[in-house]
Amino acid sequence: MSVASGVTIHPTACIDEGAVIGAGVDIGPFAYVGADVVLGDRCQVKSHAVLTGRTTIGEDCTIFSFAVIGEIPQDLKFDGEKTRLEIGARNRIREHVTINTGTEGGGGVTRVGDDCLIMAGAHVAHDAQVGNRVILVNNCAVAGHCVIEDDVIIGGLAGIHQWVRIGQGAIIGAVSMVTHDVIPYGLVQASRGKLEGLNLVGLKRKGVSRSDITALRAAYQMLAQGEGAFQDRARRLGDETESVFVRRIVDFVTGESDRSFLKPE
Repeated sequence: MSVASGVTIHPTACIDEGAVIGAGVDIGPFAYVGADVVLGDRCQVKSHAVLTGRTTIGEDCTIFSFAVIGEIPQDLKFDGEKTRLEIGARNRIREHVTINTGTEGGGGVTRVGDDCLIMAGAHVAHDAQVGNRVILVNNCAVAGHCVIEDDVIIGGLAGIHQWVRIGQGAIIGAVSMVTHDVIPYGLVQASRGKLEGLNLVGLKRKGVSRSDITALRAAYQMLAQGEGAFQDRARRLGDETESVFVRRIVDFVTGESDRSFLKPE
């Protein structure tokens, strides 16, 4: 076990030999830190949290009570392969959250970026790739192999089907089941996940200019009502737009995916 300076470890905590504990870390009562865990500086691990597997956690993260981070995948194909979980800096991982390591068939690594808030009871499955500043609200579930881009909000009790991509800045309403890719800045609502517009509130809160919001609205209308297949409309948008935000939608739609898209009503 490697322990840096200024570390506080409660006497009832269990730290396996081999764990790497950064400077200023605080580990609470009855917490468990496994042998292959690397904890960044100034992390706080609250009582009864479990950190296991080949897990790396960046600096200034807080892991709350009864979270289980780095357990093996919930995948019947998993056969004990040495896979990993990589979590960035300044994340808040609340009570009863579960985040699993990857699988050999899915690339071997589950990732969570920086500055995320993962609320109580949320689940991030094997091989998922979660970006920066993502908010996962209470009891939502992100299935295996999903890609959740930066600044996404997923509402409480929502479910994201395996292999689905959620584009940057999108918002998923509570109790929605999402089975298709969601364009950047999309607004998804309803029990079976319908694309009902753009996340205008989120765009305004981020300080996006009026001209870019106008361009996004026009692009959305073209995707909804233009001629040809959905991808063909997106390619035409790419030929016409100068907006970075619209270009992000174009690149997302024309990129590789294992799912179809939620399309504008």
